[in-house]
Amino acid sequence: MSQLKVYNFMDLRRYAVVFSGILLLASATSLFTQGLVLGLDFSGGTQVEVGYEQPVDVAQLRNQLEDAGFDDPVVVHFGSESDILIRIQEAPQRDIDRSKDPQATTDNGDGAQQDAKKSLADRVYEAVQSGDQKVDMRRLDYVGPQIGEELRDKGGLGMLIALAVVMLYVAIRFQFKFSVGAVLALVHDVLITLGIFSITRLEFDLTVLAAILAVVGYSLNDTIVVSDRIRENFRKIRKATPVEVINESLSQTLWRTINTSMTTLLVLLALFFFGGELIQNFAIALMIGVGIGTYSSVYVAATVMLAMNVDREDLLEPEEGELVDDLP
Repeated sequence: MSQLKVYNFMDLRRYAVVFSGILLLASATSLFTQGLVLGLDFSGGTQVEVGYEQPVDVAQLRNQLEDAGFDDPVVVHFGSESDILIRIQEAPQRDIDRSKDPQATTDNGDGAQQDAKKSLADRVYEAVQSGDQKVDMRRLDYVGPQIGEELRDKGGLGMLIALAVVMLYVAIRFQFKFSVGAVLALVHDVLITLGIFSITRLEFDLTVLAAILAVVGYSLNDTIVVSDRIRENFRKIRKATPVEVINESLSQTLWRTINTSMTTLLVLLALFFFGGELIQNFAIALMIGVGIGTYSSVYVAATVMLAMNVDREDLLEPEEGELVDDLP
């Protein structure tokens, strides 16, 4: 049986700190200065589904909507090339504000709302005509800005709760220093993924939020595997420095990490190229997260542990009469 080759990962940890620092600074700067391009789910607007008899060109439909006065419409294929999903920031103009007018619940109020939706649907219908094809208006949904703001706030709160629960879980299963490293690695992954979306101006919607939460789970799973091996080796390898123990642990889990990442990326590439425009941003967010999460499992979590001076005494609880310095 060949002996495992141990790579000196931690020798490059200072470069990794600089690299992560640059990515985090760029991400934070972009998020602070220009923010995210919020999708319809968060900013509010109208979503319309239409169907055609024959495949249609989404670029042509997008131009037709812009010519009709709709600003920055999102037009994508939905299921097939003859099914179209349209997202526009414009909302139906309602004469009655339900939050202020107690009469908004009357039939007249409902009638005014329906008239406003019908007017907007008529405008979209006229704009998306394509030759002699019959256009089927299948659905028109409106998401108000208040609902979008509530979704955004609850999504952010859910993220914070998830990180707090992760920190508690890792602290109980391993040790507090491990939990700090795991949570900082997750924050690192989430912030950089959000930063790339901000820099590239990709739309951030509920599917991307779901991808971010999936990234948290993926990165945590990788970090748990590495942490488990580090704890095991701290207890087995009595005469080794923390750097040597972490290097051996990372080397032992290296191929498992690479294989998991590569198989996951293959699935995500298939989703990106063949899943349609509707889930492309979802696939992009996961691809970014998997790449950054793999890197952070090797460098960020372990580097934080070393910075907090983790050693075998943090993990080893010798039984009565056992000599801690005994050889294995």
